[in-house]
Amino acid sequence: MAVIEVTDATFEDVVLKSEIPVIVDLWAVWCGPCRMIHPIMEEISEEYEGKVLVTKLDVDTNRQTAIKYGIRNIPTVLFFKNGELADKQVGAVPKSKFVEKLEAVL
Repeated sequence: MAVIEVTDATFEDVVLKSEIPVIVDLWAVWCGPCRMIHPIMEEISEEYEGKVLVTKLDVDTNRQTAIKYGIRNIPTVLFFKNGELADKQVGAVPKSKFVEKLEAVL
């Protein structure tokens, strides 16, 4: 399963109402480090298919969600479980760091 694009309009239905944990990759087109973690998010979405939903949200076109969660730096990756924010990772880090945080919410 590929990474799913979410927006301010779809965030509640896709992320907060999900039956399984959700990763939200907050990014922007102009952000170099954001592009560095896209392949990692794609890998995680395939490796954890059916166990976790991997999404991405463009902060430039979806400011409400970014403001709601106090996003000041990107990339920021949010980890949701049962509609609640469970953890977050700011900055481009190795895949192992994302997997470690993901495993803690599964």
